[in-house]
Amino acid sequence: MFGTIFNTLMIIAGSLIGSIFKKGIKEEYHEILMQAMGLVALGLGINSLVQHLPSSKYPVLFIVSLAIGGLIGQKLKLESRFNSLVNKYSKGNLAEGLSTAILLFCIGTLSILGPVEAALKGDYTYLLANGTLDGITSIVLASTFGIGIIFAGIALFTWQGSIYLIAILMKNSLSTDLLNEVTIVGGILIIASGLSILGIKKCNTLNLLPSLLIPPIVFLFMHLFHL
Repeated sequence: MFGTIFNTLMIIAGSLIGSIFKKGIKEEYHEILMQAMGLVALGLGINSLVQHLPSSKYPVLFIVSLAIGGLIGQKLKLESRFNSLVNKYSKGNLAEGLSTAILLFCIGTLSILGPVEAALKGDYTYLLANGTLDGITSIVLASTFGIGIIFAGIALFTWQGSIYLIAILMKNSLSTDLLNEVTIVGGILIIASGLSILGIKKCNTLNLLPSLLIPPIVFLFMHLFHL
């Protein structure tokens, strides 16, 4: 768990530094930072698709995952509930920034493979690299959206901690194909977040979040029934 703790601390430190910068940044610079973050999200999401989609052995799974996950998220009203909760204790567009931060920090190759490598091989290289990148990213995000970005660190700790424990419990059956499918769906969610930040298309990204659970459920089903 050392790597995950380091990753979390880097986000906390970056958020604190960025929130200090935010107080002295003019509105026009906030706007350009917003545009930069939107483009970053688009770039990372597209890169995730380009890298992992060609390797998919189940090219229809991400479509099914997004459809089913979106319906579940819409039924649960995840987006509106999250926005209401965040807006209750903050001002501005923190909800959008925080949801973007959670996706950027949690849904990426390094953030997913890092805990797996740490659990199975004791290798923290991915997590240390990811922590450094997240620290820099959190500075920019916090300078744009405020100190509330720090809560993305809690989400990351929970996410990576869960992957770490699952990897230990399922070390003989954890599939790289599964990680690949989850990363594809995550890439699409990051693209959706980028489109929202840039104002191109308002996507209810959080309502699509349950899509990430569909590939593991499908793979578990195939494992149990030897498909």
